[in-house]
Amino acid sequence: MAEVIMPKMGDAMTEGKVLRWLKRPGDPVRKGEPIAEIETDKVNVELEAEWDGILTRVLVEPGSAVPVGAPIAVLTRPGEAPPAAEAPPPQGPVASPAATAAPPAAPVQAATPAAAPPVTPPTGVVRASPLARRLAAEHGIPLETIRGSGPEGRITKDDVEAAIAARAARPAPAGAPAGPPAAVREVPLSRMRAAIARRMTESKQQVPHFYVTMAIAMDAALDLRRQLNARLPEAAKITVNDLVVRAAALALRRYPNLNASFAGETIRHPAAVNISIAVPVAEGLLSPVLHDVDRKPLWVIARESKALIERARAGHLRPDDLAGGTFTVSNLGPYGVEAFAAIVTPPQTAILAVGAATPTPVVRDGAVQVATVMRVTLSADHRVTDGAEAAQFLGEIRRLLEAPVWLAAEVPEGELAG
Repeated sequence: MAEVIMPKMGDAMTEGKVLRWLKRPGDPVRKGEPIAEIETDKVNVELEAEWDGILTRVLVEPGSAVPVGAPIAVLTRPGEAPPAAEAPPPQGPVASPAATAAPPAAPVQAATPAAAPPVTPPTGVVRASPLARRLAAEHGIPLETIRGSGPEGRITKDDVEAAIAARAARPAPAGAPAGPPAAVREVPLSRMRAAIARRMTESKQQVPHFYVTMAIAMDAALDLRRQLNARLPEAAKITVNDLVVRAAALALRRYPNLNASFAGETIRHPAAVNISIAVPVAEGLLSPVLHDVDRKPLWVIARESKALIERARAGHLRPDDLAGGTFTVSNLGPYGVEAFAAIVTPPQTAILAVGAATPTPVVRDGAVQVATVMRVTLSADHRVTDGAEAAQFLGEIRRLLEAPVWLAAEVPEGELAG
């Protein structure tokens, strides 16, 4: 017998909500197969089984929030016989997909206030895709007012977009005064935006920030990138951010205080270098984690980073994708931002803000030349590190990027294109 527990999906997560069960008691389960959908402050994640077996018993009803680490189900492994008391599936809120099937879905155009009332599953939880939830929250539309057209009445992105269009086309009530629209429109905070607001406020209030900025000549690094990308397949092509992440990971080896965290009377030094990368999504910002970055060659970092960003934007992050970050890289260079300062994400000690690499006049050997310069700013916790160490850390990143042979590693022949 094995307990399925509420996973920790992010360092700040203390509890999670079971939105729905994808398997019912008695169903066979294979390792890696989704068995439940879990909601956190920032994302909805499908919880995958860690073993083959039978889902014997569900301990948490849909819609219930439980602490991280609390058991939410029991799984019987192959060859084990479940106790008689655990064999019958629970009744009530946990039901099979067939038992909870919604009536035939109405056309998408029917998702308006004049349509038939939305179908609420017997579990009391409105089923919706993660993208639909984000879109509805962004536009302030309660999911309970939308009739889902997906399987079992699940609300899809198209359903939400139809509701948005219907609201925009809705005529004003009879007798309503004509005139310009109201000057103020209030939009409720989404769960993600509320979580960002809470955590960033706590960080600025509790963490004594300081900031160090350095300019880095990127011509050699960009030349290396061009040479490598000429032979790498699309899935492993290297971005400027991959170069920065690799350089930061190697620099963190030499300056481990920047990879540490403040813990009252001690400073904690993790064994791994796990770099969070800031990814903008519809509702705000996610920081999924690349693990053991200092031990991986550049092409592996590029491949894993692309896959991680795609999962984040599609709403398909896994629990491991959000846990264990020890340092963060936030890159606004693609948006044309030349320099900025970011806010440290506790319990991490530092975050590196990366600007655009732009042609800039520089003086070399007494002559003015044009170089491609990128400015980076380190925001750090003054309880753990100081300005001199932060400057040395940035100096190591600059050394690695300006002499990027140390960033490159041999790429296996099987990874080369052509």
